[in-house]
Amino acid sequence: MTYAQPDKPARTTLRMVAELAGVSTATVSYVLSGRTGGRTGVSEATMTRVRQAAQELNYHPNQAARAIRTGRTNLVLLSLTMLSDPWSQELSRSVSEAVTPSGLTALILADGDWATAITRQPCDVAFIDNVRSDKDREDLRRLARSGYRLVVFDDQLEPDGFDVVHSDATEGCRLAVRHLLESHQRIGCLTTELGRRLVHRRYAVYLEELQAAGIEIRDDYVETIDLDPSSAYAAAMRMLSRPDRPDAIYAISDFAAISAVQAALRLRLRVPEDVAVIGVGNTLDGERLEPSLSSVGPTDFYVKVAEILRQRATGEVVGAPTTYDFSWSLFPRESTVGRRT
Repeated sequence: MTYAQPDKPARTTLRMVAELAGVSTATVSYVLSGRTGGRTGVSEATMTRVRQAAQELNYHPNQAARAIRTGRTNLVLLSLTMLSDPWSQELSRSVSEAVTPSGLTALILADGDWATAITRQPCDVAFIDNVRSDKDREDLRRLARSGYRLVVFDDQLEPDGFDVVHSDATEGCRLAVRHLLESHQRIGCLTTELGRRLVHRRYAVYLEELQAAGIEIRDDYVETIDLDPSSAYAAAMRMLSRPDRPDAIYAISDFAAISAVQAALRLRLRVPEDVAVIGVGNTLDGERLEPSLSSVGPTDFYVKVAEILRQRATGEVVGAPTTYDFSWSLFPRESTVGRRT
């Protein structure tokens, strides 16, 4: 059966797919729902015919209607502090790869107003990594009481109607600074304004470890950066252009460390022979860098968090909210130890 093409294309309906495939609308609904298993009475040949008809007619299920019918949206929302950070990019990539085979779609929120976004766009689960204020914490509790599934990345919170991912970077950062101290004394730091106010433990660890080693803290070895790679690159260029430049850099995130390596290479400095660099986060972008970036971070963090989100979204994991703890390790690579033959 064929359909005339009007001047303004009409929306393809379930009935049109059923007529083209020669089956009932109930059969089309079942096949395109993504459900599997059970005694359905629908043959593989019929399912193939239905999918081909839907593809030929460019049919897409009405997600709003499906959400009302099933109580699911098939959406996983990600609220991430810094979208250009390799940490955020790796997490987004891992979540997308994990949830897509289950018929879910991962969406990244474009701004930090996650409470409003979740209310306006219901989802099967939301991941939030930017809880900063008492209002944010109250918003979490309010959303949880309203039935939203939430997974919150925060070292200070405990489950309160939502899951919490703990990944305390403090001891990992100590490993990073101590790794540099094994071979260096002139160690610079790329940090943020928040970090310089000592609220950020990643910067505090740098101060504590150098002081414990009896090394003077030099203000000109500490550069404050914004949350973007270009700021980190400019700061590293300034630091490494000094006549008495540091011979190692500790960056409080992988994105800043990657920028530091790029700045060193731009200045024709050898990494790690002239300047060693270590980051925080253990991202895939850092591992693939040339030379590969030494870093600290939790093992398999991105894949495991992605699976937590998938299981909560699909309902495979139910029950009381849970705390997920991730310990950190050192991953020495070429940017501090050189090439291994």
